[in-house]
Amino acid sequence: MYIKEVIVVEGKDDTMNIKRAVQCDTIETNGSAIDEYILKQIQHAQQKRGVIIFTDPDYPGERIRHIISEAVPGCKHAFLPREKAKGKHGLGIEHASPEDIRKALEKVYEVMEQPDTVFTKQDLMEYGLIGGIHARKRREQLGKKLHIGFANAKQLEKRLNMFQISKAVFKQTMDEMIQEEKTNE
Repeated sequence: MYIKEVIVVEGKDDTMNIKRAVQCDTIETNGSAIDEYILKQIQHAQQKRGVIIFTDPDYPGERIRHIISEAVPGCKHAFLPREKAKGKHGLGIEHASPEDIRKALEKVYEVMEQPDTVFTKQDLMEYGLIGGIHARKRREQLGKKLHIGFANAKQLEKRLNMFQISKAVFKQTMDEMIQEEKTNE
């Protein structure tokens, strides 16, 4: 599998592991201390080939994703579920299997400037994604099923809008999840 866009990762171990799964070029941020030089490289890559941000599913990874997204508009995003990124010595893309990396890269999302569909806090409350005893678990499951990563309620609302998830897809996915919950009780 060849990836046309340049993939932005956190470090060398991530690059090595991704290159076991796909043919690609990467830019390494060297952790969350992203300097102006790295941002300029990412901007140049975005103009020439496009960029996919593929950071670890943890707080530092989300912080890096946010910094790059703010500085370089139009980047695409790939997400890996936390359980697919767990290793003996931590959490990260470097621990993922080649198959899981390929799956994540096949489900890339592009950020849209003005979403057609607008999700609100009310939508999330209606489906028990905020404040209920199952809210965290439901957000985690929804993030997996939609391939947008785990997020707190505020970030989930933002991602649903940013990636222009349709209300129909959202409703269908939530209905399936609720049905699965009832079956497992």
